[in-house]
Amino acid sequence: MKINKEDVKQEVFDLYDDYAHNRLNRRDFMEKLSIYAVGSLTVPTLLSFLMPDYKNALHVAADDPRLKSEYVNYKSDKGGGTIKALLSQPVDAKKKLGGIVVVHENRGLNPYIEDVGRRAALAGFISIAPDALTPLGGYPGNDDKGREMQSKRDRNEILEDFIAAFGYLKAYPGCNGKVGVVGFCFGGWIANMMAVRIPDLAAAVPFYGTQPSKEQVPQIKAPLLLHYAGLDTHVNEGWPAYEGALKENKKEYTAYIYPGVNHGFHNDTTPRYDKAAAELAWQRTIDFFKEKLS
Repeated sequence: MKINKEDVKQEVFDLYDDYAHNRLNRRDFMEKLSIYAVGSLTVPTLLSFLMPDYKNALHVAADDPRLKSEYVNYKSDKGGGTIKALLSQPVDAKKKLGGIVVVHENRGLNPYIEDVGRRAALAGFISIAPDALTPLGGYPGNDDKGREMQSKRDRNEILEDFIAAFGYLKAYPGCNGKVGVVGFCFGGWIANMMAVRIPDLAAAVPFYGTQPSKEQVPQIKAPLLLHYAGLDTHVNEGWPAYEGALKENKKEYTAYIYPGVNHGFHNDTTPRYDKAAAELAWQRTIDFFKEKLS
């Protein structure tokens, strides 16, 4: 049965958000979801509707002839050791290119994030999309299992893995030495924290990412482009204090709050996706990187 997004109550999306961020276990999620199972909207139907559809949502094929995409391994001595990542770049580059670290959500390097890495490469950059689940065997092919695996890793060690990816990309022969980061959800927090931790980060774009502390903001040197979802009350509650600290410390930033959309609105494999907001946010992201990484 095909479900229209408009027929699903916002509370269902809020429940999924709590479940996807480990604020609700699967048993409680299923129990609460049953409240909204009315008529043809059975629990299995709702569950199928909410789960990602990777097969039919990819923008750029893994073997797109315009790109060279390959898995590489790099060292993360302060993090997880050796980390696997997808490295993507245009095949016809005539000069060295800016680099973009692409940071996944709280479930490892799934097909959506690999696709984002390839999209960034098609826009004229070298991208690296690491898999923080590498020390545990890598993304398992299932987001629920991926979330469970990632919860077993210390998030500060994962941060070190992505800081190491920055170093790998900055030194990569085809890179011009200017490297930025874009991250989604958990990856949005990583993007914020890379701005705190890396003095020569050229640009940071967190999508609906939780914020660093007020005390950490003075360390930020990179210009920021921040995307927030209007219905994302959990993440957005930290924005006023963050913005206040950015202003107080005279940091360069631009922030957009997209009204009426859910956390995860850029992820086009789930029904939280909002096409208009996602395309606008991504175009703003690419324009920002073209300005800062050239």
